Amino acid sequence: MKRLFRWIAILTLAFAAAGTVAAPQDGIDVRLSVPNPVVQGEVDVVLTVIVTNLNRHPVNLLRWQLPTEELEGALFRIERDGEKVSYTGPLVKRPAPGPADRVQLDPGASVSYQVELTGAYDLSRNGLYTIEYLSRGTHGQYKATLKSEKLYLWLEGRSAKAKPASTPTPPPGGSISYSGNCSASQQATLQSAASQAAKYSVDSRKYLATVSSGSQRYPEWFGTYTPARGAMAYDHFVKLTDAFTNKSVTLDCKCKKPYYAYVYPNDPYKIYVCSAFWQAPLTGTDSKAGTLVHEMSHFMVVAGTDDWAYGQTAAMSLAVTDPDKALDNADSHEYFSENSPRLP
Repeated sequence: MKRLFRWIAILTLAFAAAGTVAAPQDGIDVRLSVPNPVVQGEVDVVLTVIVTNLNRHPVNLLRWQLPTEELEGALFRIERDGEKVSYTGPLVKRPAPGPADRVQLDPGASVSYQVELTGAYDLSRNGLYTIEYLSRGTHGQYKATLKSEKLYLWLEGRSAKAKPASTPTPPPGGSISYSGNCSASQQATLQSAASQAAKYSVDSRKYLATVSSGSQRYPEWFGTYTPARGAMAYDHFVKLTDAFTNKSVTLDCKCKKPYYAYVYPNDPYKIYVCSAFWQAPLTGTDSKAGTLVHEMSHFMVVAGTDDWAYGQTAAMSLAVTDPDKALDNADSHEYFSENSPRLP
C-alpha cells in the first residue's frame, strides 16, 4: 500500500513538474518551480522563485519580502503530509525601510531567485511536501502581497534526523547571560531593557486578565475582541512573563546589521541585538524593552509569532483586516505592551 501511494504521488507530481501558476495578488505573479518533483537522498532542496509585475505601472516591494541567498524570514509556508513544517531560520525586527530596502519592478519585469530551503526549514523526513510563497513584513505604504500557488514535492531517502530544538534548563529565578563580546556598558543597558521588558509583560498579562469588549487598547493592536482571542493573547503574555522572570536568557551583541534584533524561533531563549537596538529609547514606541518583548514572542515555546507587519501603522491595519494574524504578529505584541501612546 505504501509503495502504491508513493507511485500515485509521483505520477501526480509529474504533471506539475514544470512549476505552479500563481494566483496574482495586487497584480504581482509569483511562480515556484523545481527541476524534478521527486528529490532523492540527503541533498539540498532548491527551488526557483520568479516574481513578475503584471501591472501597467511600476510597483515597489520591500527587499525582505523577496527571497535572498540566506532567508531572513518565513517566506514559505511548507507542509509535510498535511502537517506544518517548522521554520528554523532567523526572524528579524526591522526598522522603517530606507532607500536600500526598496525594490522597484517595472511593468512586465521579472526577478528570479534560486532558494535553498533545507537551511531554514525542517525537510529531514520523507513524504509529500506542499510549498507556497507567502510574503511577510508589510510596512507603511508598502502593502503589496506576494503569494504563489502550492508546489508539490516528494522527498525520499531522508535520514529524519532533524536537529532538536534547544530548551535550556533555567536556574531557579531565571538569569541573564551575555555573549558576542558585550561591553560592560552594553550589559548594563541590556539588564535595564530586560527588566523593563519583564514589567511590560507582567502589566500586559494583568490587563488581559480582565479585558473585555469595551477595551480601547486591545482592538488597537489585536483587532475585534472575542473571548477566545482574548484568552490567546493572555496566554501569550503569561508565557512572556515566565520567559523574562524564570528562564535563562542569553543576550548577544555580535550583530552589526541595521536591524533591531533577531532570534532563531527554535532556539530559546537567545536574542541577538543589532545596531538599531542601541539607538532606540529604553521604553516607549519601538524601544529596547519592546524589542525584547517582540523577539521573545517569536520563540515556539513562548508565542511562536511571525512578522506579518512592521511598524505601528501596518500593525494597526492588520488588527482591522485580520485579527488572527495580529495575534500572530510580533510587532503587535510589542506595541500592545509598550502602550504608546497610552490607551485604557
